Amino acid sequence: MAFDFLKSFKSFVAPSYLGVDIGTASIKIAEIAKTEGQWPKLVNYGILESYGHLERLNSAIQTSSLKMAEKETAAFLKTLVKKMGVGTKEAVASTPTFSSFVTLMETPIMSEADTAKAMTYQIQQYVPLPKEEVEIEWIKIGEREDETQKTRKQQILLIIIPKEHIQRYRNVFKLAGLNLRFLEIESLSLIRALVGDLPETTLIADIGALYTNIALIDGGFLKYNAHTDFAGNSLTRALANGLNINIRRAEEIKKQKGLLGGVGEHELSTLSYPFLDAIIGEINRARNIYEKNYSRKTEKIILAGGGANFSGIAQYFEKSVGLPVNVANPFGRLNYSPAIEPAIKELGPTLSVAIGLAVKEI
Repeated sequence: MAFDFLKSFKSFVAPSYLGVDIGTASIKIAEIAKTEGQWPKLVNYGILESYGHLERLNSAIQTSSLKMAEKETAAFLKTLVKKMGVGTKEAVASTPTFSSFVTLMETPIMSEADTAKAMTYQIQQYVPLPKEEVEIEWIKIGEREDETQKTRKQQILLIIIPKEHIQRYRNVFKLAGLNLRFLEIESLSLIRALVGDLPETTLIADIGALYTNIALIDGGFLKYNAHTDFAGNSLTRALANGLNINIRRAEEIKKQKGLLGGVGEHELSTLSYPFLDAIIGEINRARNIYEKNYSRKTEKIILAGGGANFSGIAQYFEKSVGLPVNVANPFGRLNYSPAIEPAIKELGPTLSVAIGLAVKEI
């Protein structure tokens, strides 16, 4: 069962596709085309950042209250597309974790037809809104041995998104002059870009401006998803308050200095520690829940999102969690111009979702 919340079949094959990641404070686009070689090619990319959220939360592009300023967002998107000079209007977009309900269900093993019938009844207990107000998708993602009951069960990933939220995306892309082909939760895009079908249990922490998405992937499938409001903006505010400077200046310092400042900048790093520790605490909570319920150990962590570019953050996380920690690099299975090689390290975490979206259609 495919995750297509737009409920439409698109058979048209375009020369390239846009992966559009609309975050809380920025819009990221990756244009990717199929090639005759082994890997698709990144032919274009663009990033538009908004800093209004630093002063006023309601100036964010979208928030956890499911609000999105449709006309303003469409204008931002249209401007970015124009500046990029893209070669297609075919787009795939992601929706953030806070706009959806994601859970892992377990049922006795049965045929696909019987599973579909059983899901009709079992889904009822998980739907947080009236059924007519949501879109529901589910997919079987594996099986496991239940050691307590000595039985084997099938695992089903259930995703629920309000129809109102989906309609907002339709409106934004229509106003921006783009054809929205698919809409999927950002965790699936991250898996496609960063993990693929690797067997090890991996945790991705996508640190954005206003929230951090935490996804646990096992055998290439999303098995647990959570989010926290501790994120990049939390670190910026800590610096602004601690150094008694304005919020814009704090954002600049955060990006320039990170956790690896010089001898006279000890205060800069220690101001950030409580908020980094809060994110780490949420990561450990997610790990503990998954590992306890499914007897699987997390083997590595990948940091994505703009917050992953905070200098020294990977080393700090690795020391705190006791696991290998890598910064996201979605370019490993892409062709791209050598001209952007110097920027790859910084672009990787920021463009991970957008790249994962664009390659969905390749």
